[in-house]
Amino acid sequence: MNLMYPQIITGADLLRGIVKLDELAPLLQQRGASSAAIVNSKLFGVRSFSAMLSKHGIQPVIGLSVLVSLDEHELLVYVYAKNQTGFSNLMKMSSAISTREEENLPLSWLQAYRQECIVVCALTHITWTHYRNVETIELLAEGAYESTYIGISRPGGARHTEEEQVIQLSEQCRLSIVACHETRFIHAEDFPVYEVATAIRKGYKLNDPKKPKNRFRHAYLPTGQTFEVWFADRPEWLSMMAELLESCNVTFTKEPFQLPKFPVTEGQSTIRVLTEKCRAGLAHRFQSLPAEYAERLRHELKIIEQMGFTDYFLIVEDYVRYAKSQGILVGPGRGSSAGSLVAFALGITEVDPIRYGLLFERFLNPERVTMPDIDIDFADNRRSEVVNYVADTYGKQYVAQIITFGTLSTKAVARNVARALDFSPEEVRFMSSELSSSQSFSETIRQSKKLQNWIAVDPKRALWQQAAERLEDLPRNASTHAAGVVLAAKPLVNYVPLQIGTDEVFLTQWAMKDVEEVGLLKMDFLGLRNLTLLDRIRSMIEYRTKQPIHFESIPLDDSTTYQLFKTGDMSGIFQFESPGMRRALQTIQPDNLKDLYSVNALYRPGPMEFIPLYSRRKNGQEPIHYDIPELQPIVEETFGIIIYQEQIMKIAVEIAGFTMAEADLLRRAISKKNQQVLEQERQHFIAGAIKKGFEQNKANNVYNLIVKFADYGFPKSHAVAYTLISYRLAFFKANEPTIFYAAYLSSLTGSKEKTTELIREIKAKGIAVYPPSVKSSRYSHTVEGNGIRLGLGLIKGVTFSFYQQLATARDDWSSMFEMAVSLGAENFTEKSIVPLIKAGALDEFEEKRSVLLASIDAAHSHALYIGDDTFSDQFQFNSRPKYTPGGSMDQMTMLNFERDVLGFYLSEHPVEEIKRQLKEPFQQISTLNHMRQGTKVQCIGLILSSKRIRTKKGEAMAFFTLQDETQEISCTVFPKQYVQFSKIKEQEFVHVTGSVEFRNQTLQLIIDQMKVVSLQNK
Repeated sequence: MNLMYPQIITGADLLRGIVKLDELAPLLQQRGASSAAIVNSKLFGVRSFSAMLSKHGIQPVIGLSVLVSLDEHELLVYVYAKNQTGFSNLMKMSSAISTREEENLPLSWLQAYRQECIVVCALTHITWTHYRNVETIELLAEGAYESTYIGISRPGGARHTEEEQVIQLSEQCRLSIVACHETRFIHAEDFPVYEVATAIRKGYKLNDPKKPKNRFRHAYLPTGQTFEVWFADRPEWLSMMAELLESCNVTFTKEPFQLPKFPVTEGQSTIRVLTEKCRAGLAHRFQSLPAEYAERLRHELKIIEQMGFTDYFLIVEDYVRYAKSQGILVGPGRGSSAGSLVAFALGITEVDPIRYGLLFERFLNPERVTMPDIDIDFADNRRSEVVNYVADTYGKQYVAQIITFGTLSTKAVARNVARALDFSPEEVRFMSSELSSSQSFSETIRQSKKLQNWIAVDPKRALWQQAAERLEDLPRNASTHAAGVVLAAKPLVNYVPLQIGTDEVFLTQWAMKDVEEVGLLKMDFLGLRNLTLLDRIRSMIEYRTKQPIHFESIPLDDSTTYQLFKTGDMSGIFQFESPGMRRALQTIQPDNLKDLYSVNALYRPGPMEFIPLYSRRKNGQEPIHYDIPELQPIVEETFGIIIYQEQIMKIAVEIAGFTMAEADLLRRAISKKNQQVLEQERQHFIAGAIKKGFEQNKANNVYNLIVKFADYGFPKSHAVAYTLISYRLAFFKANEPTIFYAAYLSSLTGSKEKTTELIREIKAKGIAVYPPSVKSSRYSHTVEGNGIRLGLGLIKGVTFSFYQQLATARDDWSSMFEMAVSLGAENFTEKSIVPLIKAGALDEFEEKRSVLLASIDAAHSHALYIGDDTFSDQFQFNSRPKYTPGGSMDQMTMLNFERDVLGFYLSEHPVEEIKRQLKEPFQQISTLNHMRQGTKVQCIGLILSSKRIRTKKGEAMAFFTLQDETQEISCTVFPKQYVQFSKIKEQEFVHVTGSVEFRNQTLQLIIDQMKVVSLQNK
């Protein structure tokens, strides 16, 4: 008998199985298995299963575990694809199951889809308990007796109590019996781990007495000898199952492109429609089309038609045009597609490739045929509208978003297993603090004596380690890919299995790599938060001015905007916010957009080292030398430094006589660093250069220059397009600062640290920040006069639905009682009102917050009293409710209330009052950046967070973040000092003395002395 494994449920099935392929395949090979079948509940992981087993010389069989719906009952069957037709039907079955709420397959559907499939009825499975009869089996086998089998399993060698009855049934129905055995984990000792995985998947704890019984103790991978022992009296069942599996042959190959068709009217061709649209688009942009543009357009259209991508461009133009027509902000371009004049003419991008020296062949190369890739950015709050439009326009059966799987990473697997084992909060905190995200779980344990000792004292912790090591990197859940959408010429189910997605758009059951191997057209619809911010800014300006804003009309030479870049004032500016990028801007002192997209391309590991050189040459502090004069026109714009991939291509064309297509191939070849290829291309380049009259040694030097910079080369097309977004944000920050800050502040909702930091910056700019107000605030932050009114949505506990009630009821209230009456007693509740009072949103009623808090019950009773009575106006006239005395509320309590509901101190930072009380000179943290290394300073601040570590010598030291009214700073306490201050905790106010230090160009404070200080309540 050939060793086979008939039902393997792999780790791809979201913890229904925990079998890892890289462990399974070598073991099957070692045991001499001839075939093995995957039978997951969906077609998750089938392509990787097939590839891995084939690589190890084992025949992969593709199957599916199906619950067949019959008379409102579900019966388990295993369905195997005999060939490609069978697999196509298996995809239909899996899609049908996964798009039904019940997640089962009606019997009639099974019969419709079972052509070229084999069905094994798992009669010893619990689902068949009351259905082991001739009538049921005949219903399932109807019209396909030759491909229907009865399956009998003997887990652990135990026979089912009704096995003899099943054998009799098989004889009555004249169906062959095959041996079955589900494998959900590899080794018998993995069963406790599988129990943990099941608990994680189903959401219960292993110590819960009500937890369901796990029936899969013997669902491991038995040896051939074990199989023979289990079925010693029925070896023919094993042989029959082996024959069944050997009759199945499904292969997976990389398929050719399956490009969809764009609908055109009869008698028209897509190339004609595309050409007309391009000409119309350029006519809109140019009064008279320059000859260079006409020639470039002809060239690009020829290549697009030759490569068969005309429909693709028309489809992209269609949904981009739709987005713009609906006021959905679309990005100016992304990636190499910004190098296409056709894309520019169609309005897909806003970057003129000729003006910026961008190359079409970097995007589409007829000598390197790959699927076109036009990624489009949309405002992230409206991306789904565009996806839905494509699904509605081209048909829901033809469009799907791409699935992605969330895996159990080191910390995630540790937390999930700990939850299933019901670890205490202290245990969870300990293991979370000790684990590293940068290492595997097992590697972390191996290197941590502390964790090893902690695990050794408790068997439950030993199981935690075992389970976490086995489950790490397995997929835990499925979600929707942030960008990927596929569109096909035929219904997608012919290419890929589907499942229910979001917004009535299907989701593929295969992730990106598998979808691309099928040859489907993948389009990236990316949601970009910065476009949403730009859109909000635009809306606020248009609301104020009643004039439309066209981003394309923004001047690209605005001196106020460039001053922001030069000073590094970049908070809220896409791509330029990091401290390192700000320093790069201050070094380079950009004067134009060219400088901005140059620094954008340079600020990456590797090319970053050329930023000082760029700055010196740009600012006339160092001459530029060109090895040969012909390089000057190509690298002059970057001061003799090769920054862009497009420059490498142009050098190959101008110096070595390459075509643009050849130059693109050279760029790709060099970047792969294959020495043999590098040498071949060197000879190619030098031969071409000699033909053009260059000396061999100079040609060789230029080639060396290309190789040197090839690692660093960045797509100029992407740099230009994305820098446009950054510039537009900076333009509004420079010219409409109040609106910019209000919009940006609204985008930071939920981020306490960033909100606090930004409010400090806004105040430092002299822009007033008004507290939340029940009379004036909207849900988001708004511009009020020359200042910003904080929105009620900032307050923890204030929901949007409550805000809507408040906004509807809003009147020119003079007291909290009037507000309560307008809102109604059902909305004026303690839960809703307390956060508002603590945030200062009722301060306009000119009562102390302590009084307002004490008067909530009285106001609620007043609202009940007035109610909806016919005489409510008279009652209200006669009623003069009074506030309840609330005593006094000290300053620190008031400020802590603000921090509780807002996430930060609003009225003032307590540090300011502490400084007034101490009457000593202290440095503000914001001033330390301008001090020299080693300067001694004294600061007062709040410890926001701290982390204790041990040095290699085992000594304790700490890092903490200190905040004052101006900024935050990272502080280091070395072991000698830490001994004195080890009891100081987070959220304490401290007086620190230390030295300014710049490490890796980042400011920090080395602590010498530290003591706790407190606010003296008045």
